[in-house]
Amino acid sequence: MKVFRLACLATMMAFSCKTIAQKADPLTFNGAQATKKMYRAIYQLNSEEEKKIKATLKNIQNALDDPRLKGKLQIELIVHGGGVALYTNNGPYEAELRALLDKGVILVQCENTLRERKIGKDQLWPFVSFAPSANGELIIRQAEGWAYIHP
Repeated sequence: MKVFRLACLATMMAFSCKTIAQKADPLTFNGAQATKKMYRAIYQLNSEEEKKIKATLKNIQNALDDPRLKGKLQIELIVHGGGVALYTNNGPYEAELRALLDKGVILVQCENTLRERKIGKDQLWPFVSFAPSANGELIIRQAEGWAYIHP
């Protein structure tokens, strides 16, 4: 009986805390507070569509510009499939990629994609890094606690 009472009490406390936490005033709420020392996010790009490439780059820049995350954010961009168009050294994105690189963004290409599409590493920008597989990279990063973003 004592165990039952403790379980009931714990359940009631959990639900009351949730209710209290949900009572934020929408007129004064300014977003979540960044209380951790470091945040890490991995972005995935697997499309050659210009609209999706630009959206991904914009999302990364928005995160870098968020004042709550200044000096607390590590970002990796893993590219695979059609997304390889972003990193090809004859493409139009060199300036944007160099700007992200200068801000500490890790730019990574899936080697499986290169092999499957018969693309040489020399066809990509020299500042691009490589991972054996994008899926493996995503699995590892998420297990390490990185936020996963796929715009």
